Amino acid sequence: MLLEYGWVLLVLIGLEGILAADNAVVMAVMVKHLPEKQQKKALFYGLLGAFVFRFASLLMISFLVNVWQVQAIGALYLLFISLNHILRRKAHKEHKEPKEQSGSSFWWTVAKVEFADIAFAIDSMLAAVALAVTLPETGWFDIGGIDGGQFIVMFLGGLIGLVIMRFAAGVFVDLLKKYPMLEMSAFLIVGWVGVKLAVHTLAHPDVALIDPHFPESTLWKSIFWSILVGFALFGYFASRRHAKRMKQSEPSPRT
Repeated sequence: MLLEYGWVLLVLIGLEGILAADNAVVMAVMVKHLPEKQQKKALFYGLLGAFVFRFASLLMISFLVNVWQVQAIGALYLLFISLNHILRRKAHKEHKEPKEQSGSSFWWTVAKVEFADIAFAIDSMLAAVALAVTLPETGWFDIGGIDGGQFIVMFLGGLIGLVIMRFAAGVFVDLLKKYPMLEMSAFLIVGWVGVKLAVHTLAHPDVALIDPHFPESTLWKSIFWSILVGFALFGYFASRRHAKRMKQSEPSPRT
């Protein structure tokens, strides 16, 4: 049993780390228009919200798993912020985006980050539940309708994911400054995670528009991760090309 629990914990840490990185990307692109000092404050509030919402979702497992409307709202929000950004970028690509420095802009940015945290918390919880419920029950105690041993594994995976997010958020802010083209890739990934939540919603027993086992199938997982990696690679190579063009367009130094 210890080996089985240890293996699932390692897999869950990896999965939560990836989801935490996605969450960190969202925070980075949402706060990047703020002045540097306000960026740090907004990231702090975002990380605090991620901590609260992820562990609140663990305590509300039985509620969140059984109420498909919660999953649907999370999916719609992630799809909205992704499409809204992409369409705005396309409509205003020839104009510079104004810097928003007012206090109301700062708090509105924080609010958007917190809403995204809620959506990612739901996605994180669903992924953790899918792995944890495969473990044998310990019979120690029950929390939120799940066995205590399974809950501890989910708790540790989520905690380590948050530690990863803490360091990843600042790194992604710096990367977005250095490679602006990564922003489009980041929002494509956000929208794709929204699609993933939508698939969970459509597979919910009360909705049953697709096979309830499809979200956990090898086929869907292969499709999801392949496309997500594809978006990440697209952002990387597009940024490299953009940086190379910018370097070539710079005037050569006089000798």
